Amino acid sequence: MSSDEQNIVVSPAPEFPAADIRWMEYAISLAAKGEALGEVPVGAVIVKDGAILGEGFNQPITANDPTAHAEIVALRQAANHIRNYRLIDSTIYVTLEPCTMCVGALVHARIARLVFGTTEPKAGAVVSKSQLLDNDYFNHRVDYSNGLLASRCQHQLSEFFALRRAQKRKEKLAGRE
Repeated sequence: MSSDEQNIVVSPAPEFPAADIRWMEYAISLAAKGEALGEVPVGAVIVKDGAILGEGFNQPITANDPTAHAEIVALRQAANHIRNYRLIDSTIYVTLEPCTMCVGALVHARIARLVFGTTEPKAGAVVSKSQLLDNDYFNHRVDYSNGLLASRCQHQLSEFFALRRAQKRKEKLAGRE
């Protein structure tokens, strides 16, 4: 073992309650619904006191709506469900780290807690590219945790993009014939 390998400290995965695991598994199943429609597989569910207020999966392509990210779909459904745009004391479970638009919506909706599965290195606005929820200029604080079922969430996305790339290669080769 090299000296560099000896100096690496691996943090244990954070402990999550069984309810968090159950809700993230549900979000993963929602992501699969979006994937079946050809959408990037991201799922979100909003829960308060053990009950679902709203849920969604990515659907900007099928809905012709650039804002139809899983989080936004779930927020809209939850707000309609309780007839209030403030989703106080609610938790949102999302399979992928939210983007800037979605983080802003979570703050405006007064979501209490965000739990997400895997990070989004290109556009994540919580821990990856930006750390928006760590800033003190928002008028509401959203607590967050990440890494819940991260490998499953990442695998779902990786498989989707691998299949998409293979399909594009196949189409390109078919076009040459």
